[in-house]
Amino acid sequence: MTKRIKTETPFEGMTRRSFLMASAATAATMAAARALLPSGAYAATAAPEVTGAKLGFIALTDAAPLIVAKEKGLFAKFGMPDVEVLKQASWGATRDNLMLGGAANGIDGAHILTPLPYLMHTGKVTQNNQPMPMAIVARLNYDCQGISVAQEYSGTGVGLDASKLKETFAAKRAAGKEVKAAMTFPGGTHDLWLRYWLAAGGIDPDKDVSTIVVPPPQMVANMKVGNMDVFCVGEPWNEQLVHQGVGFTAATTGEVWKGHPEKALGLRAEFIDKNPNATKAILMAVMEAQQWCDAKENKDEMAAIIGKRQWMNVPVADIIGRLKGDINYGNGRVANGTDLYMKFWKDGVSYPFKSHDSWFLAENIRWGKFAPTTDVKALVDQVNREDLWREAAKDLGVAAADIPASSSRGVETFFDGKVFDPANPSAYLDSLKIKASA
Repeated sequence: MTKRIKTETPFEGMTRRSFLMASAATAATMAAARALLPSGAYAATAAPEVTGAKLGFIALTDAAPLIVAKEKGLFAKFGMPDVEVLKQASWGATRDNLMLGGAANGIDGAHILTPLPYLMHTGKVTQNNQPMPMAIVARLNYDCQGISVAQEYSGTGVGLDASKLKETFAAKRAAGKEVKAAMTFPGGTHDLWLRYWLAAGGIDPDKDVSTIVVPPPQMVANMKVGNMDVFCVGEPWNEQLVHQGVGFTAATTGEVWKGHPEKALGLRAEFIDKNPNATKAILMAVMEAQQWCDAKENKDEMAAIIGKRQWMNVPVADIIGRLKGDINYGNGRVANGTDLYMKFWKDGVSYPFKSHDSWFLAENIRWGKFAPTTDVKALVDQVNREDLWREAAKDLGVAAADIPASSSRGVETFFDGKVFDPANPSAYLDSLKIKASA
């Protein structure tokens, strides 16, 4: 059960001696906290309404900010020592536990696929289409997902250009065999990266392949036994696939869209409404963890932390390469020191740009998850709480240069030359040849 702070006056019943001792201890704690903060001193904020919350995560490298915040005592530092970071079996389990909520043995928030809060908020993926009011309060990372292909396709030369699989896939279907493309959740980021890549190569993801759902930690094992031809998932599973010789990476998602948004920190709207100070405390802890994760000198320690059994249970060797931008694609191509590593903080990574959420909604309109008449801006305004991020950043003492001036990052360009203007999602959708309605 979540503990709650007593409502009586904090100094009630204290002797003068105990008051002075408590005051000194508080001052020392605040001084230590300021010294530890990468962005400098932070403003004093109101105490959290609760001392804990239940936050879910999937065994993926981009869950690192939540894991590091827990391991480094950052939730405790901001007044929430009882925060639990709980492993979820799949994105479906994450959704189900968010529907329950922390008070009913579920969770209050999660490391989550950016589109999932929107799909839940509108009841698109919930039981009986029951809407679950959700909010995105931060972005957790950019880049570093992968599109990997089974070893049997190594002779096709497929890479960023998926069209090299078109004839091979067609031949396999003509022989009466199913071509399976795995992703982690319908309408989620991996589903959308996979679909974009296939469609850009002239392969219709609704007609030319069968998409299947596989939880991230199960991807490698399933490809090993031939259950899929291609998959899209986050790290460390693409790197592990290569290390085990099961397949190869055709492209990283940073090559599809350079500097793309990926996971988010999502919270139940009810939790935010009841616990605004606790929400800010969670945000501050996660933001500080993101700064720590972004520092190059911390990558080795970070890989060792998240690789632990209770978190990802993965060897550091399967994590560290792509975390640093060293990519062995597994097909003879090796690229070291690239800028395709996972980003956590610099250049506005943590800030949840509304324009990015607009692209995810546009793509889900493209593939039939949302109606073409969906008011993208209105829906983004309901779910995206970038205002809370700004408040937390201010109290955390984040440098002004690290706080975006606008909620839009502007026009985005993809590897195939397509352009997304967040001010005109319809124009982007009209420019696409392959889509659900075609």
